[in-house]
Amino acid sequence: MNADEGWSLRPSVVPGADIAGVHASGITLASGAVRPGDLYAALPGQRTHGARYAADAVSRGAVAVLTDAEGADLVGALDVPVVVDADPRRRMARLAAEVYGRPAERLTMLAITGTNGKTTTSYILAAALEQLGHHVGTVGTLGFALDGVILPSARTTVTTPESPDLQALFALLAERGADTVVMEASSHALALGRVEAVVFDVAAFTNLGWDHRDFHPTQEDYFEAKATLFTPERTRAAVFSVDDEWGVRLAARVRATGLPVVTTSLDGVAGATVTATWRAAEAGSEVSVVAGGRPYEMVLSLPGEHNVRNLLTATGMLLAAGLDVGAATPGFADVTVPGRMQRVRLPVGAPTVYVDFAHTPQAVEAALDAVKGGPGRTVVVLGCGGDRDSGKRGPMGRVAAERADVVIVTDDNPRSEDPLLIRQAVLAGAYEARDTADRGSRAAACDIIDGGDRRSAIAAALALAGADDVVAVLGKGHETGQEVGGRLLPFSDADVVIDEYRRTGG
Repeated sequence: MNADEGWSLRPSVVPGADIAGVHASGITLASGAVRPGDLYAALPGQRTHGARYAADAVSRGAVAVLTDAEGADLVGALDVPVVVDADPRRRMARLAAEVYGRPAERLTMLAITGTNGKTTTSYILAAALEQLGHHVGTVGTLGFALDGVILPSARTTVTTPESPDLQALFALLAERGADTVVMEASSHALALGRVEAVVFDVAAFTNLGWDHRDFHPTQEDYFEAKATLFTPERTRAAVFSVDDEWGVRLAARVRATGLPVVTTSLDGVAGATVTATWRAAEAGSEVSVVAGGRPYEMVLSLPGEHNVRNLLTATGMLLAAGLDVGAATPGFADVTVPGRMQRVRLPVGAPTVYVDFAHTPQAVEAALDAVKGGPGRTVVVLGCGGDRDSGKRGPMGRVAAERADVVIVTDDNPRSEDPLLIRQAVLAGAYEARDTADRGSRAAACDIIDGGDRRSAIAAALALAGADDVVAVLGKGHETGQEVGGRLLPFSDADVVIDEYRRTGG
């Protein structure tokens, strides 16, 4: 959370906690968001150290400061206690839980981690829980909600908020009647201790693909960050997809600890707890599931094999939590997830258009596999974000060229980078796939286009596509802004698709 954003989701009553001889009624790591009575967590950041703003925090009413040894040298003389800790982030998480009265202990806590599928799985699971009559809070990339109603907040786009914000949110959800929380746990959050003070009733692992290599030095490091969620100290039961090699490895490790383990497989892995067969249907997917030895017929409102896998993870979590799977399944038929395989409604005669958040090679593959199979061509509009993992740009272009008839490379959120250079990296991957493909294959015949800015690329895709074609606009999904050169410009893929179709006389 930036210092000028504030945090609007605090409960009306905060128990507070005694820290360093003073009573703290809140906790924040943003000096500009300090309220009288708060503990200010002065942490090292990417550009500067929060200790440089400690005096400002105290002037706003902070009653104590938490920092590390470097911060202790920077804060100078203050009229409040200064708590020094070698790992202030994890200490902050534990203190935040105390300040807000350990709210997670009053809630059933369900967490989902993995590279792809976290958001969709959380929506599928929440729909099932609401079908069972639970009051469900959701925390993740799309924001925060209670029983499907969005809780407005000033927040960043991070998947898992910082621990003070997270604990305040848990307390607010409990105050407003939630009995269950379904949340996404990102690798950043796990590595940085944001969920340090939470014990989950069930935690699930979807898969591990290529992502966040700008933060994690190696794929092994990325995996180990995810794995920290699955210990007896962090969760009471675990669910793993054993169609993923990392899931197989993690399931074996966790079984050895004695934790209850549920496994899921769509690929027919022997011994999996939850298995299924499925077929595409007009309304999404029809799925025959066997869970814990019992058969269930389910209808999922979302298309594609990857969403059936997400359904299996959600079903495994219901099973691990001891809930009634059969009574929950009607909830799967009405799931909608903004920006995840979202159909953009256009007039008769228009191409079929989907908007999806796919921003990893694995997710691009899954999205394009989900939309293929019709009589026409597949046209994909694809970009990659700037100031993020640059190593996935070429692979994303390669996967797109292997699965689409037309690849239009465009800008995502270039941030501070040159958009042209990002596009060139994606284009290079697409060209490589086409140039090395077997003669007569789909990739060998793929048309690859530098579409320039995102609006122009979407317009080009609509101009190329006919009524029998499918257009997949990938990368930004639910986002309503585009980060370019330090500015956040209004931009919604779904809205731009509609605008450009109308503008061209569609």
